[in-house]
Amino acid sequence: MREGVVEVSPGRFRETFGRYYEDFVVGHIYEHRPGRTITDADNVQFTLLTMNTHPAHFDYEFAKKTEFGKPLVCSPLTVALMVGMSVSDVSQKAVANLGWDNIRLTHPMFPGDTIYAESEVVEKRESSSRPEQGIVTVKTIGKNQDGKIVCTFNRTMLIWKRGFGPVDD
Repeated sequence: MREGVVEVSPGRFRETFGRYYEDFVVGHIYEHRPGRTITDADNVQFTLLTMNTHPAHFDYEFAKKTEFGKPLVCSPLTVALMVGMSVSDVSQKAVANLGWDNIRLTHPMFPGDTIYAESEVVEKRESSSRPEQGIVTVKTIGKNQDGKIVCTFNRTMLIWKRGFGPVDD
């Protein structure tokens, strides 16, 4: 049987996701797949949903006059996609996100671009107040289809230790 699958009864299998605190190793890198192509509809919907009124995201005539010459992907969408792509690898068994630090947007994203992400475990420690949990920090890097780094950030999470927390059922 492959890793990430448990047999819940004879001949019945369930996919499992995430890592317990004990499974994280500083220096390990998790490549998050699949990638995600950002469509114009994704960008406009996210922009309007979040009430971001900057016309560079949804007004093509305005965007033509910018240095980019076309609409930009709303930067919080880039961050949100990278976080979402990483959940099954790094936070599926999280109690809570504790914070994001050092968010850097290093290259523009445009509708039609594809984003890929990976996370490196940069720190872990046991929680001093919650013995059944630990704290893990990862550095997540997003790259476009050409391999250019478009965004980086550190994310810190409170993660259940094995044998604790909600059961995967």
